[in-house]
Amino acid sequence: MLPPPTMLIQLFARLNVSSFFFAALLALGVLAPSQANAQTDLGALDLRYDLKNTPILVQGSTAEMNKLANDAFALHGAFRRTSQNPTFTVNFAPAGAGVQVTVNRAGGASPVVSQVVSGNSPRNALLKAADVAVKAMTGKPGFFASRLAFIGERTGKPEVYVSDILLGEVRQVTNDKALARTPRWSPDGQRLIYTSYFKTGFPDLFVMDLGSLQRNTFVSFKGTNSGGRFSADGKNVAMVLSGEGNPEIYVGNAQGRQITRKTRTTAIESGPCFSPDGSQLVFCSDAAGGPQLYVMPAAGGQARRLPTRISGYCAEPDWSKADPTRIAFSMRSGKGFQIAVYDLSKGIAEQVSKQPADAVEPSWLADGRHIVFSSRSAGASSLWILDTVNKKATQLSGASAGKISQASVLDPR
Repeated sequence: MLPPPTMLIQLFARLNVSSFFFAALLALGVLAPSQANAQTDLGALDLRYDLKNTPILVQGSTAEMNKLANDAFALHGAFRRTSQNPTFTVNFAPAGAGVQVTVNRAGGASPVVSQVVSGNSPRNALLKAADVAVKAMTGKPGFFASRLAFIGERTGKPEVYVSDILLGEVRQVTNDKALARTPRWSPDGQRLIYTSYFKTGFPDLFVMDLGSLQRNTFVSFKGTNSGGRFSADGKNVAMVLSGEGNPEIYVGNAQGRQITRKTRTTAIESGPCFSPDGSQLVFCSDAAGGPQLYVMPAAGGQARRLPTRISGYCAEPDWSKADPTRIAFSMRSGKGFQIAVYDLSKGIAEQVSKQPADAVEPSWLADGRHIVFSSRSAGASSLWILDTVNKKATQLSGASAGKISQASVLDPR
């Protein structure tokens, strides 16, 4: 278990609660569609191959395209890149301002897909084209054109950054020189909500407009203001406020008004996250003694504990938009932490990571199969992608990226 920053210890010492749990409380909180110039429609694709390990050959007509395409497909657990008897061959080539992607199946007379894809940059166009290939081969959406928001410490202070899934096209969006935590995307990709100690020295919620880089205070009440999270339609924000004396779950509109309290307990609540349809909230509470997951109506009402039966410490929930039956969360495992997934349809939780370091802060990708998470050890932190099917974990950021964590995913648009 990693200790929280000194500021967190000082801030919450008077509350006489676990410092790590309160650190977790703080730590929780568009791309246009592809344009087709030409596409071959082969109807329903026969997917009777092994999606855990499909051999594919990925090729780009330039060295730069070849490297980027192969780097992207290396993240996807459903594929094994090989030149020996591939089931599919995926080719990328420049096409004006866009990228031509062609997918051929071994023995097939016609391409599975042949399409020109545009983007807001050549790099983005290729990643979107790779997503077209994934959809053609698996029937599931790709995630290569996802955007990440995360906390980085390149400047020596934790600031908010955005990038693509491979940590390319990185952009620093805050320069507060103060502790910043848990950036979360608005569903349209135009704004980020995050927690910062910027103005008052205490945690307040801010919204950053990514077009203008104009920052506005979202809420700044007495006590803790943290854990901001948009609903899938962007109309509401869930958050944790302690102005009435205890950290509770609140929901307001996207302008930070009409804020109403949803929980009323003597416990510590944290990490609220909306269900994909916006009707429910999942959050963490220590009402049972240790942090566990609870679900309640977003409009308010009785909360019920999810019977994870996997750990005495379950926190940082993230509800999959692609598969509403799955909630990812971090769990205590031995002396550290790992990622688990709770299946609402089966009432069963499964540990899906086996990292030598702590695996925390899960965030689902668009296919409902892969998760971005933070790996932490000895004061270092990096971002990884985890395949929840075959349990393969692939590192996104190396030492050169510095200490980065708390990723939030914006699905491809």
